[in-house]
Amino acid sequence: MKSLGPRTLIYPTPVWVVGTYDKDGKPNVMTIAWGGICCSRPPCVSVSLRKATYTYGNVVERKAFTVNVPSEAHAEKTDYFGLVSGKEIDKFSATGLTPVRSDFVDAPYVKEFPLVLECSVIHTIEIGLHTQFVGEIVDVKADESVLGEKGLPDITKVKPILFSPEMRTYHKVGNYLGEAFSIGRNLKKQF
Repeated sequence: MKSLGPRTLIYPTPVWVVGTYDKDGKPNVMTIAWGGICCSRPPCVSVSLRKATYTYGNVVERKAFTVNVPSEAHAEKTDYFGLVSGKEIDKFSATGLTPVRSDFVDAPYVKEFPLVLECSVIHTIEIGLHTQFVGEIVDVKADESVLGEKGLPDITKVKPILFSPEMRTYHKVGNYLGEAFSIGRNLKKQF
């Protein structure tokens, strides 16, 4: 294998939109790719933000954020959210998307996005260029159109956007491979 050095090369990286309110109560959103599930009990996600972003200050101020999972259909607007600052532009007005006040945290979510996590900040970790905010998931909202047979969001219906960090490209979810914690059982029996 060829060494590529220390880089942000890992797949897949989710494309999430973090929703916050500023100090005056104006809703804002920002596209991030540095985030993921970080704990199962309590259920938590982490998002990493640069201090220079408007969203960083909003999260520090309000101690809350939403994670909005955009579908492929919203790729253009999602990319736009990461190109401009909410300090200068009302991103909701610019894109025609709708901010909705969360039921459980002091942050807005995007009505048109199929999956939303409402999060309360429980830890802040200074890493380097980014600060990681760990948010306890206090509620999950899903559009009924993306629910599968078990009543949970179906990845093929949500159609989340994936990001390739070093290549700076967006991608779709691929084909089904098999059921987790199941397809390896034949090997488990052998050993």
